[in-house]
Amino acid sequence: MTELAFTLAFPLAAPFWALMIVAPGWRWTRRICGSPLIVLAPLVAYAFAVAPILPEFAAEMVNPDLDGVRDLVGTADGTALVWAHLIAFDLFVGRWMYLDSRERRIPPLLMAPVLVLTILLSPFGLVAYLALRTRWRGRAGTDATAP
Repeated sequence: MTELAFTLAFPLAAPFWALMIVAPGWRWTRRICGSPLIVLAPLVAYAFAVAPILPEFAAEMVNPDLDGVRDLVGTADGTALVWAHLIAFDLFVGRWMYLDSRERRIPPLLMAPVLVLTILLSPFGLVAYLALRTRWRGRAGTDATAP
């Protein structure tokens, strides 16, 4: 079950990333990615990954320490759990970036590499988007919330 959770986590999220990167202006992309429920698919993988280690995981999260977290994450079950968590959270962040960029009318050609960076190294992708977002608002010189 652990290997299956690890293996399926990204493929369950990939179609949503593809929509945001390849077809950002398609009306179905906005409809589908407009729902926060898109993270449910990778969260199913997370649920399968956490189930076998739930008691140990819960105990460690209530009173975390470096050695305990390292020991938990250092197992196949813990690695699958963290992987599925990252995939779901990255998708949620990418979804926010996609929706926010559409409202601000940031061109999809600028957003595509930022979203790819977010898939690969999400903290850097988020920082890149926040920088782009700040610069874009300044360059546009208009109210970013205007339709």
